[in-house]
Amino acid sequence: MTILMALVLGTGIGILLGLLGGGGSILAVPGLVFGLGMPLAQAVPMSLLVVGIAALFGSIGRVRKRQVQWRVAAIFAATGLPAAFVGSVVNRLLPPAVTLAGFAVLMVVSGVRMLSKSEGSGVACRTEGSTVDWRRCAARAVPIGLGVGFLTGLFGVGGGFLIIPALVLLLGLDMVAAIGTSLIIVVANSASGMLAYLGGLSLDWRLVTAFTSAAILGSLAAGRVGTTIDTRRLRTWFAYLVFAVAAFVLAEVLFLH
Repeated sequence: MTILMALVLGTGIGILLGLLGGGGSILAVPGLVFGLGMPLAQAVPMSLLVVGIAALFGSIGRVRKRQVQWRVAAIFAATGLPAAFVGSVVNRLLPPAVTLAGFAVLMVVSGVRMLSKSEGSGVACRTEGSTVDWRRCAARAVPIGLGVGFLTGLFGVGGGFLIIPALVLLLGLDMVAAIGTSLIIVVANSASGMLAYLGGLSLDWRLVTAFTSAAILGSLAAGRVGTTIDTRRLRTWFAYLVFAVAAFVLAEVLFLH
């Protein structure tokens, strides 16, 4: 039953990651903790591992179609890598109840962001002709990369639900490039976050294999059909699901701890 639950959760997270370039990972930690009964100390690194690998496979098609803005991804990775490591260290210092409560708050912020109907976009990293003003682009991208990287390590999330709005609304990338670029950033941040957990980490590798394999297959399948699905409507329904899970997590923390 546990393996079956891992397969179901992994598939769902992979599909959402492949369709939206992020977002599915926000359900990984609650799913592992409350669905599989895994301690938070194991759920966060496992989430980072699964999300990172799923994003890697999900990015393959985007890379082949040249839908990645590599220089922007490099800025995010360079700032997010150390920040994710710091976030992972902080996670190990906090009581699990505090971390879960903060995670629930982050989920609410994520849901609100997904429901935002803002159609505006920034211009900091927008290509003008064939060039980008990298000084202006980096000035915006560096602090965003630091923040997203820290949250990645702290909560075990890929950060795509924060990265994509930042890429589109603040930096000016179009949605197609934002999704592909987000997947590359998620891979880098997840890998960095994992480094802080390597010493003495003990995981059930049967669950890891089942969860990861399902997430990879879900991500690849979603990448193939992503262009035929109304992702805006999917994002709206997913936001409501995130609110429901956030309420459940807060109830567990407030009334059962």
